[in-house]
Amino acid sequence: MPRVSIPVTEVTRAGIAPAAETNGNATDNHVVANNGKVILLVRNSNGAATARTVTVRFARDVDGQAVTPRTYEIPAAASRYIGPFDQATYGAQMQVDVDHADLKLSAYRLP
Repeated sequence: MPRVSIPVTEVTRAGIAPAAETNGNATDNHVVANNGKVILLVRNSNGAATARTVTVRFARDVDGQAVTPRTYEIPAAASRYIGPFDQATYGAQMQVDVDHADLKLSAYRLP
């Protein structure tokens, strides 16, 4: 199956409502359009003491070698803003993986 797209909400000076969350999909994972000014908001909806992990993949190899993806641990019942993500490093179609459906994702683009 193709990766699940995370819609990107443009931040404006007039203000915006919070973006709709995309439910984490640990089977197909996610992709988000990235112009280098994208920030992810990742919320762990697990109310117990279970931290969850989100992984952002690099778009390229270094000297022919795969680079270990960047991981972020999201504590139980907590949210984290992550980014921005350089387009040359993470790609125009940034791949985001989650380890559990407890993670809820939304994306924002800065002007």
